[in-house]
Amino acid sequence: MTEVAESPAATAVVAANAVTRRYGQGDTAVDALRGIDLEIERGLLTAVMGPSGSGKSTLMHILAGLDKPTSGKVFVAGTDITRLDDTALTKLRREHIGFVFQFFNLLPMLTAEENVTLPLSIAGEKAERAWTDELLGKLGLSDRRTHRPSELSGGQQQRVAIARALISRPTVMFADEPTGNLDSQTSEEILALVRESVEDYGQTTVMVTHDAHAAAIADRVLLLADGLIVRELPRTSPDAVLTALAEIGT
Repeated sequence: MTEVAESPAATAVVAANAVTRRYGQGDTAVDALRGIDLEIERGLLTAVMGPSGSGKSTLMHILAGLDKPTSGKVFVAGTDITRLDDTALTKLRREHIGFVFQFFNLLPMLTAEENVTLPLSIAGEKAERAWTDELLGKLGLSDRRTHRPSELSGGQQQRVAIARALISRPTVMFADEPTGNLDSQTSEEILALVRESVEDYGQTTVMVTHDAHAAAIADRVLLLADGLIVRELPRTSPDAVLTALAEIGT
């Protein structure tokens, strides 16, 4: 893949430059990432796929500032996050990054609406009522806003998680296997919502997935193997994604 410039292009909201990640030392060291160069353009949905152990989750965590690379640089909204201390990194994540986890990660004692607005509450900010109402309505949660997670289905909990990721209008939303814990019908509904957030709000999104149907909604599909990006596809069909995966030997 073409190496990105030292500073990312103006259209790139997230970029990686020669990023590596090594776990352990000596003979037992494992290289999860072996030199990733990548730019994520504004307003697009990028899917990241690869077999178990290919480095896709490690890459997402490093791009989102949840882990640090062994070497290389990562830019978010033009800032080299590898140079930030913990306080500054936390502030940047709060302002620029939304994250959707596979297992929802909702707080059980809070209502759906309180979980959605939690990032703003932690930042000492007040949620805009009109924006909160719009998100809850868009995600089909208007009549579930006072329910606690235990009173919601898996699909409804993931909708809450997506709304929580969007509430601060982040520069980029990361979704780590967002349908991995859901049945096929619910997965389709969640993927439609992820796609709509890109179409309706211009929400830049990076999604790690093992599902070719999920990857097929993306504007761009990156295939990882052995810690490297080995192939890139434009928006395409699930069958084309599966064929490409087979060709790289996954």
